Amino acid sequence: MAHTFSTRAYRVPHPVISRRSPAFLLQLAWNLFGSNLPLAVSRYASPELLQKVTALEAAERFDCIVCDFVASGVNIADIKRAVVFQHNVETTIFERHAQHAKTPIHRWFFGLQAHRMRAYEERMCRSSIHVIAVSPIDAQRMRDMFQIANVSDVSTGVDVDYFRKSETRTPEIEFVFVGSMDWLPDIEGVVWFAKEILPLIRRRKSTCRVAIVGRKPGPEILALAAADPLIEVTGTVPDVRPYLWNSQISILPLRIGGGTRMKVYEAMAAGLPVVSTSVGIEGLACQPGRDLLIGDSPEEFAERCISLLDDPNLRNNISESGFRLVDESCSWEAVSRQFEKVLLEAAQTLRRNDGGPSAPQLEA
Repeated sequence: MAHTFSTRAYRVPHPVISRRSPAFLLQLAWNLFGSNLPLAVSRYASPELLQKVTALEAAERFDCIVCDFVASGVNIADIKRAVVFQHNVETTIFERHAQHAKTPIHRWFFGLQAHRMRAYEERMCRSSIHVIAVSPIDAQRMRDMFQIANVSDVSTGVDVDYFRKSETRTPEIEFVFVGSMDWLPDIEGVVWFAKEILPLIRRRKSTCRVAIVGRKPGPEILALAAADPLIEVTGTVPDVRPYLWNSQISILPLRIGGGTRMKVYEAMAAGLPVVSTSVGIEGLACQPGRDLLIGDSPEEFAERCISLLDDPNLRNNISESGFRLVDESCSWEAVSRQFEKVLLEAAQTLRRNDGGPSAPQLEA
């Protein structure tokens, strides 16, 4: 497995306590009263990993270190030598959680986590040699929030050939959602769709089905399928493509989140039209009405879904435009070249700061 992604890999076990475990309550209590870090960071802190990374850096003298997700920074002793790869602006996620929280205690908790995350995220971004965002929106947001200039944006890539539908068949399911069902923004969005949007669609399309595809669905998600025989919750699947190919529309009812949504590009590569909220496509180079449809209220979202179900021409036009977008602009080759360029420039800066020779130049 190491040679699939790298020349060497080092395994450092760190079991993460499940949020449904009684032990999580102890972890939560310690975080609230014994730590200044956000819970989304402290639960991934590993003294063993910190020690391993420190030893490797001293022994190998890597040209550059990539801190993948800002939470990983807690396990890097010298963040000044790292490029922080920001898949999201994490502070924004927690601010939106607080905004949409259902109870005062939830608003307090997420507000506290947003405050802590902002302090931690700002420290990581300001201390690192460079920051890579996944969209121009996120890059500008970090410039404004953290007063930093060392930010580049590199678009999310997708393996178009892998997701391309290889055969023509009639989809059997109307809607599919693909995502990690242990991630709070996905949970909130799916529940919102099932409870507030789907009933509106069912008034006109009473037998439409929904597939919720993703790892580790919790009780709140499993309850949706238990209450509705037309909702399928799959849990972890070996391959999401059959579920995409067997559906008419990909839905992205996110109201919380940041970064870019790989699931949007993957659905487009699979030939599906997408209905999303505005939050769901933040940072994507998509034109609403051409590449996908947008609905931010339950009524708008339901109407966009119904319009696609009722109009095969609209469905085909949207899916073809979306496919062209990812095929022409989001290939892995183009994205990896951009990422590599940022790393080489960061490595050159580090070597100049160390008084050493410049890093190798990027080949043409």
